[in-house]
Amino acid sequence: MKYRLSVLIVSLSALLFSTGSVLAHCEIPCGIYDDEMRMSLILEHAGTIEKSMTQINELEKGGNANQLVRWVTNKETHANEVQHIVTQYFLTQRIKFDAPDYAKKLAALHEMLVYAMKCKQTTDVTNVEMLRQSAEKFHKLYFHD
Repeated sequence: MKYRLSVLIVSLSALLFSTGSVLAHCEIPCGIYDDEMRMSLILEHAGTIEKSMTQINELEKGGNANQLVRWVTNKETHANEVQHIVTQYFLTQRIKFDAPDYAKKLAALHEMLVYAMKCKQTTDVTNVEMLRQSAEKFHKLYFHD
């Protein structure tokens, strides 16, 4: 019985400790990157944020409170995804200190973070447009080195 318990504990420990390295996969230099896809995802998230804002504005006029909460949550989730891609993918992994136009790239990425935050704070679709413009600015800097 003790042997089985020991095996179980060791197995569970191995599983728990190995999970951390699996989650960190993207932050090791594996060479599997799709920068264009990440930019497409940012724009897709922006479209979803915009649609969410439109739905929220409609539901605030008199609609289902449950649906209103769901659209607000959706907007928040997609704005968080933009911030995650910008920070965890581009800032952490892709933009190097010696990259051409380093400061301009950082500024464009920071703009995206700020406008994603503003999208969470409001239902002003102007913030979505500014998010898209910041993404386009970064796209031009990043892909046309």
